[in-house]
Amino acid sequence: MDRPVMFESFSAAPGIEVLPAFFPVPGLGIVPINAFLIRAAEPVLVDTGVAVLSDPFMDLLARVIDLQELRWLWLTHTDQDHIGSLQPLLEAAPRLRVITTFLSVGKMSLFQPLPLERVYLLNPGQEITVGDRTLLAVKPPTYDAPETTGLYDPKSGALFSADCFGALLSEPALDAAGIGAEKLREGLLTWTTVDSPWLHAVDGRKFERMLAAVAEISPEVILSSHLPPARGMTARLLEGLAAVPARPPFVGPDQQGLGG
Repeated sequence: MDRPVMFESFSAAPGIEVLPAFFPVPGLGIVPINAFLIRAAEPVLVDTGVAVLSDPFMDLLARVIDLQELRWLWLTHTDQDHIGSLQPLLEAAPRLRVITTFLSVGKMSLFQPLPLERVYLLNPGQEITVGDRTLLAVKPPTYDAPETTGLYDPKSGALFSADCFGALLSEPALDAAGIGAEKLREGLLTWTTVDSPWLHAVDGRKFERMLAAVAEISPEVILSSHLPPARGMTARLLEGLAAVPARPPFVGPDQQGLGG
């Protein structure tokens, strides 16, 4: 695959749609870039994809839900692969409010300021009710941006983990269980050394406690921004993350590696 591709949406759990895309990473494979729609009484979109696919993303989203009915956008963090359709979405969905953090608002103000009247600030450990369910804001155990905030939906049993549990793949896949255990483990290890290089410098016992917090939640399905839906795989994915600090840090190609 030599260019970004948007796939059709599909159901990952009752009331949850995946809006999947895949992005080539030269020399490393491809990485999924997912957004999610929670069909709550007050519908919630989780992230907005990558800018290069904004037009097909918006077309797909409009086929999945009437944008006039979309009430919330949960912005996990402000990396470009999560805010690619943020501005057109704010224009197309007039009732939409953005659930995010103070730091996210500050970072966005440097290039695409968020209208404060459309922002709802929520920190890890806090909850918000969206009609028929209450969503819990959580801090994933790995991340590449300090404002990162995932969420847990007790009604569906889904943990939306932002970049955490991402994996580099050799080809597109729509179900993590079908990737193959060794390929999945290697893809997760490689992705996490790239995305969270600070893991090599943290106290191992503190990291173990972060992983244990996910195990305590015991989600039925993990919905990572960068992994196909993973149902009943929490223990396996946590085991993979636990092995990351022992891996060599990622070092990318230098100029010689690019041919001179």
